[in-house]
Amino acid sequence: MKVLKNILMILGVFFVVSTLIFAVQETTVEPDAQKDVVKNDVDKNVSEGYKISAIDIPEDLNFAGEIVPQEDPEIMERVDREFLVNTYWQSNALLLMKRANKYFPIIEPILAKNGIPDDFKYLAVAESGLTNVVSPAGATGFWQIMKGTGREYGLEVNDNVDERYHLEKSTEVACKYLNKWKKRYGNWTLTAAAYNAGPGAINKYLGIQKVDNYYDLLLGQETGRYVFRIMAIKEILSNPEKYGFDIQKDDMYSAVPTFKVEIDEPITSFTDFAQQYEINYKILKRHNPWLREPHLNNSSRKKYTIEIPNKGYYRESK
Repeated sequence: MKVLKNILMILGVFFVVSTLIFAVQETTVEPDAQKDVVKNDVDKNVSEGYKISAIDIPEDLNFAGEIVPQEDPEIMERVDREFLVNTYWQSNALLLMKRANKYFPIIEPILAKNGIPDDFKYLAVAESGLTNVVSPAGATGFWQIMKGTGREYGLEVNDNVDERYHLEKSTEVACKYLNKWKKRYGNWTLTAAAYNAGPGAINKYLGIQKVDNYYDLLLGQETGRYVFRIMAIKEILSNPEKYGFDIQKDDMYSAVPTFKVEIDEPITSFTDFAQQYEINYKILKRHNPWLREPHLNNSSRKKYTIEIPNKGYYRESK
């Protein structure tokens, strides 16, 4: 009996040792197998045409018809940077294309009516990504208009109503501002830079550095990149296939048709107001972001125009 017990013990030890040896062999082989899998995946990607390439810069690059001095290598490095950053930030570029399809038809005729080159719609893209953002300095809306500038050019800006969020009205103000500074600087490129940095800063830099154009100015990083970024965005959004984007018309965002309702009295509850038109407060705000509170004071009985979406474009509220 004792002999049998010893034999069983020896067999048990042998089994445990064998198992451990097998496990060690497994772990030493596994990394190599994983490397082979990764290598095969990489080879597959490369074989299927996946590449990250340098960008061919167009030879006739311009902003608002004003030619870029492409013979200057320092200028071309700055151009190249913006093309690379904006081409290979693919998710952002796709969002900009989708939004542009929705909002450019609103912006373009206002620019044309005011004699502003069509390229300036891309300035709005560079400023805000075509969203109603607020900068740390307080610049607001698609055109990033400061409170004082908005009021100076006739927008209503207060806690109850802020027309910097009104796309049509803010675009009109942007046009007035751009035309004013185009008269001062004589070209659209410096005008765009002044829109970003402020004319005071641009005037200061022009005086100190004794030059008369954007491309010869040494500016801070944001404004120094600004016009080049606009040009890159313009080129990529105008020719998406050229830069590797496969986006179809059905992929784009589109505007929901609306009708207008005029009011000239206080509204105590925009929730109740919205329900009269079979929509909810969220949808009302989506189409009228300039209404900043869930009510309208309007003690002066000013006339406002509110956009209401046509029926059938949103799911019914419950």
